[in-house]
Amino acid sequence: NRMRKLLILLLLVAATTAMRQQAAGIEGKLMCGQKPAASVHVKLWDEDSGPDPDDVMDEGYTDHNGVFRLQGSETELTPIDPVFKVYHDCDDGIMPGQRKVKFKISNSYISPGGVPRRLFPLGVLNLETIFPKEERNYL
Repeated sequence: NRMRKLLILLLLVAATTAMRQQAAGIEGKLMCGQKPAASVHVKLWDEDSGPDPDDVMDEGYTDHNGVFRLQGSETELTPIDPVFKVYHDCDDGIMPGQRKVKFKISNSYISPGGVPRRLFPLGVLNLETIFPKEERNYL
């Protein structure tokens, strides 16, 4: 009985230490044609497959120049899957909801620990672009 308790304790310790904190981030500038895309909602997600729900690692809004910077971390058993999502109305007319586009961040920008060593440099992105697999967000 004592040996069994010790074995369970060791398995719990092994499972806990296998979980590791990982961080990612992204920075860039969003434009709507020739104008900065100000106050656009942006999110950094860890998209998970299987039963584990997706996690928001960071979110915010672009500044008056369309500039943003997001970074965050998650503790996972497997590598995190950082995804950048943009919710916007650029070039959208009077359509209900917002255009939603997402970009997977390269695994080479995932760092161990709670703070990313470097941020993915998105650069300048014109939101007038029609992206494949673009979705709509009605919230």
